[in-house]
Amino acid sequence: MPKVSMTVNGKPVTGDIEARTLLVQFLRENLRLTGTHVGCDTSQCGACVVHVNGVAMKSCTLLALQLEGANVLTIEGVAPSETQLHPMQEAFREHHALQCGYCTPGMIMSALDIVRRKGNELDDHTIREELDGNLCRCTGYHNIVKAIGAGAKAMAK
Repeated sequence: MPKVSMTVNGKPVTGDIEARTLLVQFLRENLRLTGTHVGCDTSQCGACVVHVNGVAMKSCTLLALQLEGANVLTIEGVAPSETQLHPMQEAFREHHALQCGYCTPGMIMSALDIVRRKGNELDDHTIREELDGNLCRCTGYHNIVKAIGAGAKAMAK
């Protein structure tokens, strides 16, 4: 079996994996980082979004071996400490931007990428447009959009 090495949430990790192992499988099954969800297996829902070398990507579309030496950030690595939420996570909590929570990790990882690319002043239209590819079957997106706008502003402070 091939060996893969990468940095996940700031820590070097290695694993012996099958060549066809997807990044989402490596994270969940090998590293036990279960915050990254598998919702569709077809790259449609966005529940599996992580950051690879600083860019949001759907981990169900990437082979783990493709990421040899890469820097991967998952939802587990976003908060600054075990006792403090990231401003975007806090905004999701404050604005009731989740119901079942299944899509939430992917939404937050996508939101952080939106802020990285578009800045801290985001209007609702931009947020909704940028969330294309992230599905939520519970909330109707209204509170998610509010949370992302508030989280983006909080990140500027």
